Amino acid sequence: MGPGIAERLLDTRHHTRLAALARTDPHLVAHELADPTPAVAAALADAEVLLTCWGAPQLTGRVLDAAPRLRAVVHAAGSVKHHLTDACWERGIAVTSAAAPNALPVAEYTLAAILFANKRVLHAAHRYRGLRTAHDWHHELGTTGNYRRTVGVIGASRIGRRVIELLRPFDLRVLLHDPYVTDADATRLGVRPVPLHALCAGSDLVTVHAPQLPATRHLLGAPELALLPDGATLINTARGSLVDGAALLPELVSGRLHAVLDVTQPELPPPGSPLWDLPNVLLTPHVAGSLGTELHRLADHALDELERYAHGRPFNGPVLPEHLHHSA
Repeated sequence: MGPGIAERLLDTRHHTRLAALARTDPHLVAHELADPTPAVAAALADAEVLLTCWGAPQLTGRVLDAAPRLRAVVHAAGSVKHHLTDACWERGIAVTSAAAPNALPVAEYTLAAILFANKRVLHAAHRYRGLRTAHDWHHELGTTGNYRRTVGVIGASRIGRRVIELLRPFDLRVLLHDPYVTDADATRLGVRPVPLHALCAGSDLVTVHAPQLPATRHLLGAPELALLPDGATLINTARGSLVDGAALLPELVSGRLHAVLDVTQPELPPPGSPLWDLPNVLLTPHVAGSLGTELHRLADHALDELERYAHGRPFNGPVLPEHLHHSA
């Protein structure tokens, strides 16, 4: 696990439950497996299940050679692409992840961002702070609001689908672009499937939930961004690489577009980047995913999966190698 994550992920209740499910040392957290300490090497040689999280070291063939009894990896986070290797699949190791429960806080963040963006809350807050007096807000914000706005969702991932679900109670029209979603799937989701260019041109707000893949790099480039209507908002909680930052920046500096960016490329914008100070940009430090108490949801899910494994039942959230080419 990544340094510090284990301590925040598991509280006393989780440690008690873990001890009831498996023989483990709650004080032993491995940050390095390729060149392990003697204690980690001994635990690895005896391990049947690995409980991993963000920052977990890669499970290479060499590491797996040192873990001859390993049968499963329970990942208490989302993507497993950073630490799983082909050697894991070749050896038939069962894998599960907490991608589904981790999708919930991202979807909740997105819902809040959509409702606030359409209401122009960020703009109103900046203006109110500057004016500090009575003002005709109905006149200035007369074209804002969430009633019958069109939201474009890019990617029917777990998060994208959860966003669509959370949007159902509102009077919003939802467009979806995802090459893997059929018309029948879209009907079940209650959205209208459209090509990417049509989604960009027809949406008041676009939110990105596609996976980071070679094919999705700069999925939203200059041509797509130019199609967005004046005053539209772009929300990115996926990965910074999905949006061409060099093409987006002039659209934001000009004020033509608005943005809520929880991820950028690079992950930390340089100190001199205009993104820090633009009044039409809400920039957050990659916090849409599980944070604080939300980490305990991931721990609960991981222990649920460990319990299923202990009783010989299949995982609820299995990760299959054939799905990785089009998932995060």
